[in-house]
Amino acid sequence: MSATDTEKLPNERDTGSIIAEVCQYLAGLPDKDGLRQAVDEGEQVAAIIEPLGLPTRIVAAVYAYPLFRENILKKEDLQNNELKDISRFIIGLQQLNQFSLPGSWQPGEALAVQQSEALRKMLLAVVSDVRLVLVRIAEQLFRLREARNLHATAQQSLAIETREIYAPLANRLGVWQLKWELEDLAFRYIDTPTYLGIAKALNEKRTEREDFIESVKIQLQSELQSNGIDGDISGRPKHIYSIWRKMQRKDRGLDTLYDIRAVRILVEDVNECYAALGIVHNLWSYIPGEFDDYIANPKENDYQSLHTAVIGPEGKTVEVQIRSHDMHNHAELGVAAHWRYKEGGATPAAFDQKIRFLRQLLEPTDDGADLLDQIRDDFFEDRVYAVSPKGDVVELPANATPLDFAYHVHTQVGHRCRGAKINGRIVPLTHNVQNGDQIEIITGSQAQPSRDWLSPKLGYLAGARARAKVRNWFRLQDRDQHLRQGREILDRELARLSEKDVATDDIATKLKHKDTESLCVALGAGDLTSASIATALQNLRGVELPTIRPRRHSKPHDTKPDSVVVTGVGGLLCNFARCCRPVPPEPIVGYITQGRGVSIHRQDCGNFLGLNQRSPERVLETSWGESDKGSYPVDLTLHAFDRSGLIRDITSVLADEDANVLELKSRADKESMQVIMALSLEIRDLPTLSTAITRLELLPNVVSVRRKA
Repeated sequence: MSATDTEKLPNERDTGSIIAEVCQYLAGLPDKDGLRQAVDEGEQVAAIIEPLGLPTRIVAAVYAYPLFRENILKKEDLQNNELKDISRFIIGLQQLNQFSLPGSWQPGEALAVQQSEALRKMLLAVVSDVRLVLVRIAEQLFRLREARNLHATAQQSLAIETREIYAPLANRLGVWQLKWELEDLAFRYIDTPTYLGIAKALNEKRTEREDFIESVKIQLQSELQSNGIDGDISGRPKHIYSIWRKMQRKDRGLDTLYDIRAVRILVEDVNECYAALGIVHNLWSYIPGEFDDYIANPKENDYQSLHTAVIGPEGKTVEVQIRSHDMHNHAELGVAAHWRYKEGGATPAAFDQKIRFLRQLLEPTDDGADLLDQIRDDFFEDRVYAVSPKGDVVELPANATPLDFAYHVHTQVGHRCRGAKINGRIVPLTHNVQNGDQIEIITGSQAQPSRDWLSPKLGYLAGARARAKVRNWFRLQDRDQHLRQGREILDRELARLSEKDVATDDIATKLKHKDTESLCVALGAGDLTSASIATALQNLRGVELPTIRPRRHSKPHDTKPDSVVVTGVGGLLCNFARCCRPVPPEPIVGYITQGRGVSIHRQDCGNFLGLNQRSPERVLETSWGESDKGSYPVDLTLHAFDRSGLIRDITSVLADEDANVLELKSRADKESMQVIMALSLEIRDLPTLSTAITRLELLPNVVSVRRKA
């Protein structure tokens, strides 16, 4: 028993007898409906939290709380001698149970105001006593274990609530032994076939895997002892949800994962951790890219360990985790390992960091969705660690950029960010941060975020919270300014795509806005990006096409740009008119030429309108075929100030968008001191064209990019 357990509060009994007295008191209650079930629940939840080493008074409260929740115990009963010392914990647990997700709620939906407020109240308990949240997490695990007899809908609802709220909280608090089981059970109810498929595959290989792990342990133990290291080695079972996540993230099958076979080495201190790592790497070849040093760069929940994957005996891969006994204790118990510091004495910095994070969740936001984003943001393996100019290690999401780092430092630093230096060199704001990078943010005097930062395709921000901060900044701006800026965005996008005579109210309707004005306000506020305009045009043009859509007469997998079918005519030769270069799904029309087959024009092409007036009998109805594998010619005009590497950067952007460059001509304009390039491309569709133009305009020295009308 710890020293804290034996401390006496005024008029308090010896804590060693509290659980026995509480259980005796509960056993003496008169039999009522639900009494036996509530008592059983208290016993099972207490068994779950027992390994966490929580103080006796909280464990006793766990036994009594289900009876208080079911109204078998009243508030006045808490004043009895047997319960008064634990009454504050019972009431605290009651407050934690105010929150639950609505039964019909689905991930991605915003919470109602009252639901968001209830969640904040639950987290508020963390500030005063984090241990009660651990009990609430244990209660959720108990409910999942008992859910096997529930209806499938109830199982799904409970599992989604667990995955979205309680598993990430358990991870944030470092209580991994609860986190893994929460995730596995939730996964079982959400996607039963996949769960059972992985479980069956693992079970079929269990005997072979156990024999292999035993041989690895014997070999490792011998090597450690010969080097004077006394280490405890055990085989580590891989949890099913973790296996599935890694299969999804790395797009691999079960047989290609490196950590299905895994061992864990526990040693005395940090020096022995690295010594053991050297022994492992000398014994077997390590797999490049599969080493993580969470001792030098701990996870945000203070998890520390060395992870490596090697090609072990028989050429089979095996993951090895190396940590000290103290690190292992924290990995299993998390914040529960530090509970006694809350009772008195110094508080470790890592514990303070967890509490600071959870306090941040209590800050007001516009809606419950932002709060959920913060809680369930990816807290797993996909993290990167950067260093501030002061030497502080900052944890960021995978694919984070310097802009993510700026918003992590402070919201205003992000808003005023103008550039960044990584390891002393200026880099673009879209640069992906690597482990160990030292980042310095260059700021301006005024907040001036860009709406481009909100577009995931452009790669400025990887974190949902950072994008939410940018979005909120634009919401606070004047509506008239939003309207004006949104109109500029809309006009610029239509001009870039060379779209004429399009009803902007139709675009607004497609994007679920009542009119052009509300569409422009949304664009100006950053709720919509310019890329959505091209997508709306794509859908809109698709609706306007004739209902009869002939098939393309092309060979399988033929992606030639001239594979267009003419309605009502056999396999005539077709070619795209150079004057307008139509791109799906723009409305098109055919014109029979003399000697060159059928020329395909956009319906609003000026040349075609003149031909139609002179020879309307040559006009044929045409439409695009069903296949989406084709590519189509487009002409662009690009204006830029010349520099070294300009053409290389342009072709690199186009290659990223799978745009094939057919022709590139460049000439110098002495009056404007600019280079004017004429580019002929093959491209898939209108949204791809819009993205390519946007990325070209972001290149240094590029002034404008327009589609040739």
